[in-house]
Order: sequence, then C-alpha cells, then structure tokens
Amino acid sequence: MVRDYVKEMRSLIGRRPFIIAGSTILLKNPDDKILFQFRSDTKEWGLPGGAMEPGESFLETAERELHEETGLVALKYMHLGTLSGEELYFQYPNGDEVYNVISVFLASNIEGTLKINDNESLSLCYFSCEHLPEKIDERARFILETYRSYL
Repeated sequence: MVRDYVKEMRSLIGRRPFIIAGSTILLKNPDDKILFQFRSDTKEWGLPGGAMEPGESFLETAERELHEETGLVALKYMHLGTLSGEELYFQYPNGDEVYNVISVFLASNIEGTLKINDNESLSLCYFSCEHLPEKIDERARFILETYRSYL
C-alpha cells in the first residue's frame, strides 16, 4: 500500500522534499463542470488523484484513485501529459514536503455513483471553469491552466 511506502520513506528522510509520482484525473459531467474534492488534510479543493503505488502504471494509478476517492469508474482515459517542476512543489500542513510528478488524464464514459469512499475527502462537487471554488489547491490550478483547451 502506498501509504505504507510513503510512511516508510518518511521515516528515513523526515520532512525533507520527496519526489512523488502520481496521477490526476480531470472528469467533466454532462454540464461540462469539473469534479473537485474538498480535501481533509489541506482544507482546499483539489482534483481527484494521488500517489502511485510500487509496481503501478500511471493509468492504473488514475483508475484506482478515481474509484477510491469518488466511487466512479471511467471506461475511457485520455493521457493529456505529465507535469513536474517547481510549480508542483507542495508542503503539507504537517510539514512534509513533496515535488510531484503528475500524469494527467481526462476521464470519460463514467459509471457508478458519486460518493466519498475514503477519509481524504470531505466533499465532492462539480464546478465550471468560469466559477472555480475560492480555496483551490495551487497544483490543481496549475493543471487546469495547463490543460484548459481540453476543458
């Protein structure tokens, strides 16, 4: 499990910056609104996604994270690109620092019922690109700006 992996790595390096690979999913509803999650750890709106588990591909990470965080399954994924760099640096409220390497997918042909499946989300909600939530995670904002043409 990735939490055990990250926890084990943190026991070795402390709060120092750690490079973490993962996937983020852009999912639009029929009204062209994008799905966001209000995160329990940062108290900000972010996009569904998360860290890769050892041995997992970026696509497998996207599939797992979408289902774990939203209860939804996408039958089709389009890989938009992979992002890294200073813009994806993040410091968690507990002081842990990460540089994210994020593979971004546009999901479609959605099945299932939207529901919170884990303790990472306090709320799930769709927002239009013109009316994004106020407290939005800077990584999510960067991803949306980078792939605006797909939205």
